[in-house]
Amino acid sequence: MSYNQYPSSAPEQQNVSQSKSNSNKIIMIALVAGLLLAVGYIIYDKSKHSEVVAQMQTQFTNVDEARKTLQGDFDEASAKLDSLTGLNIQMTGALAEKNAEFDKQKTELQRKKNEIASLLRKNKLTQQEYEKAKALIAELNGQIQDYVAQIDQLKQENAALVVERDNLTTEKQQIQENLVATETAKKHVEDVASTLHASNITIAAINVKGSGKEVSTSTAKRADLMRIAFDIDENRIAPSGTKEIFVVVTAPDGTPVTAGETFTTREEGDRKFTSKVNVNYEQGKRIPVSFDWKQGAKYQQGEYRIEIYHNGFKIGEGRKAMKKGGLFS
Repeated sequence: MSYNQYPSSAPEQQNVSQSKSNSNKIIMIALVAGLLLAVGYIIYDKSKHSEVVAQMQTQFTNVDEARKTLQGDFDEASAKLDSLTGLNIQMTGALAEKNAEFDKQKTELQRKKNEIASLLRKNKLTQQEYEKAKALIAELNGQIQDYVAQIDQLKQENAALVVERDNLTTEKQQIQENLVATETAKKHVEDVASTLHASNITIAAINVKGSGKEVSTSTAKRADLMRIAFDIDENRIAPSGTKEIFVVVTAPDGTPVTAGETFTTREEGDRKFTSKVNVNYEQGKRIPVSFDWKQGAKYQQGEYRIEIYHNGFKIGEGRKAMKKGGLFS
């Protein structure tokens, strides 16, 4: 009985071994399949990673280029703003009050410039920060253009005001010059118009008797003095006061009868005068004047010429003829 049992156990062991072998194959196939899937995933993942890296590099390059563009735009706007910040426009008249408004605008532009610069100083910009910087730069450029346009307009208005001011200054100077010229002319007219005029000039040769009696004569050797009389006509320009009247006597031989003193005339230069008479003149009235002129030597035969001057002008002239006289004259 025991002999028969051994042969029957061998097939069972063989079946068990075969079953284990099949199980191992299945496990091995599963492991290989899993490994292949893992390798495939790794390869796929690596490919995706490379694609992502490439995309990131492209995006970084694009962002960097955009950043450079932003920086360039910002630098250009900053240069414009800096040139405007140092600009000092001297406004005239009503435009001067706009300087304060311009100062406020320049302050606001500078604040915006600083904000943009703060963003661009960052190593990495987020998309939101990039968009904000881009929008701020565009806004800054727009405000700068508007600011420049205002300045150009005010420059034109200011230039027009300067021209108008210069024209007014020129006109004012011309008016002042005209006033000075008019005043000078007025003074000249008043000066000339205030010159007195002599009329009714009479010249009498007087012989003084021993008794003191005065007798008119026309004989040179009998004449002791000359009595010169005239009227100062009324003048409404000349002010009242003492007036100096100069009398020039010229002898028949053409020599001036003088004590050596001179006065200045307007047309004949300096002349020697024979006598100076102070007249107490009253404005607007006719004043009679009379004075005696006596020379040390005998009077000459012939015609004496008497000229009367005031204010440098000759205001009258008279002549007196003196005869030689005979034995019984």
